[in-house]
Amino acid sequence: MEIATWIAAVEENGILLGDAARDAGLAAAVPACPGWRVRDLVWHQSFVHGWAARHLTERPARVIESADEAAILGGGPADDELIASYRAGLDALVTALRAADPAADYPTFLPAPSPLAFWARRQAHETAIHRFDAQAAAGRPSPLAAFSPDFAADGIDELVTGFAARRRRTGPGKSLLIKALDADRAWHYEWPSDGQRKATRCAAGDDPPRADCVLEGPASGVYLFLWNRCPAPDAVIGITGDRAIVDRWTSGVQVTWT
Repeated sequence: MEIATWIAAVEENGILLGDAARDAGLAAAVPACPGWRVRDLVWHQSFVHGWAARHLTERPARVIESADEAAILGGGPADDELIASYRAGLDALVTALRAADPAADYPTFLPAPSPLAFWARRQAHETAIHRFDAQAAAGRPSPLAAFSPDFAADGIDELVTGFAARRRRTGPGKSLLIKALDADRAWHYEWPSDGQRKATRCAAGDDPPRADCVLEGPASGVYLFLWNRCPAPDAVIGITGDRAIVDRWTSGVQVTWT
């Protein structure tokens, strides 16, 4: 995807998040985030948008360290100011992304075609997932209609080849093949016994590497399932082979704020 497409996704999903938060009410529970209310979700996202924008405007030498989640959620503006403050921060992030130098060496923490591509992509998917959370608090959004196949497949790619592959833990020597059928994309993910997890991209229609388990379905459903946002039946996902591998993913591959 192009940087401009990711930036547009930040803006679009960010606006939808604010709208859904307003409709749900700040006291509503967030189904996929136990213990969170919508006010926590909005303030978390507002904080992350501001943190991301600082890397583009301040250009620090390394990724900016921050407070833990409990400290973040303990701050923020009053309820009657929160959504307006969030919207202002979203605008500031989008402005910073569009004004950023594509050749600048901003600090990053995942592989990407360029530092600016990293920040645009990361904030696009961060905002998109939490947009779905806000909409889930406001009602029952359809996982299959939530995202386009191309955008969802890009989010799967970031999660599998970025977040998941960088972790080092001793594994069972098992593998998972993930297929986004309507995007014609697939990923082979391994938990080898040496602790260095491995992720390989492949086309969904190719003769894939052998896997102990295969997880396949529409890209939007797979995206949300892998982010632990909905169960497999809601995502219309098929699972064949060793289902314990999928359980290992859902319990062990989780992205948290640290």
